[in-house]
Amino acid sequence: MVTPSEIAVESQLEELRDRPGWLSRIGEMVRKQPLGAFGALVVVVMVVTAMFADYLTVYDPEANAFEHMLAPPSLDFLLGTDQFGRDLLTRIVYGARTALFVGFTSAIIGSSLGLVLGVASAYFGGKFDLVFQRVMDVFMAFPLIIMALAVVAIFGTGVQNVIIAITIPFIPRCARVVRSSALAIREIPYIDAARANGFSNSRIILRHMVPNVMAPYLIMITAFVGQGILLEASLSYLGLGVQEPTPAWGLMLQGGAEEYVESAPWVAIWPGVAISLAVFGFNLFGDSVRDLLDPKLRSQ
Repeated sequence: MVTPSEIAVESQLEELRDRPGWLSRIGEMVRKQPLGAFGALVVVVMVVTAMFADYLTVYDPEANAFEHMLAPPSLDFLLGTDQFGRDLLTRIVYGARTALFVGFTSAIIGSSLGLVLGVASAYFGGKFDLVFQRVMDVFMAFPLIIMALAVVAIFGTGVQNVIIAITIPFIPRCARVVRSSALAIREIPYIDAARANGFSNSRIILRHMVPNVMAPYLIMITAFVGQGILLEASLSYLGLGVQEPTPAWGLMLQGGAEEYVESAPWVAIWPGVAISLAVFGFNLFGDSVRDLLDPKLRSQ
């Protein structure tokens, strides 16, 4: 005689067998969102390249080889060399580490601070919210690059200061988006119930409100990574970001974009292609994440 527990186990096994595998899910994503899948592929390739840069290259990215200055693409140097004789492919591969480190660090820190500040502003409301939003308006009045330039001018150059310069403009932009979602959550009855139970403000914010605004937070992170990579390249190109001999795409453009545009165009072309492809990939991936997390877009 078949017991109810055996029937339940059999039904669960049948449900697991009917569930599509991860390969079919990837195929469904590629079919529904081909651009998002392409962006995810670019992100994965970039991350893997940065992680295994030591094993993918044979040259030292910082060592000068003046006997090979401005060598054109060949079997020895697939993308050619720069004005110091350094292999461009090696510099681009290692430059992915710099771009991802700056992009992810600034995006995560800026978005996290904006998340907490935005939720706190919506929760407390009143004069605190009014003053806080006016301060955010002042920061958002400046374009990203202008604000980053101002911060770099104060703190100086270098990777850490570049991260600070990019993080600060991200905070008000994420705080404004998160606040709009948190305002609706504040009016839900369970927030009033938490207050009635005597929970502290910090507990209500961190345990009851922050988890419910994670969707816009994750979307902002994916969007900020691409912007962070572009800002880092812009600051390095202007001589205010990463300094020599650290491999950085913007720094590679600074050394060859103007002087060698006719005699050695590969010096500027390949770093530009790397920046464009990285930003394009993260933007496409961010759009797909938004479509997956937004119920209105997901239901269409």
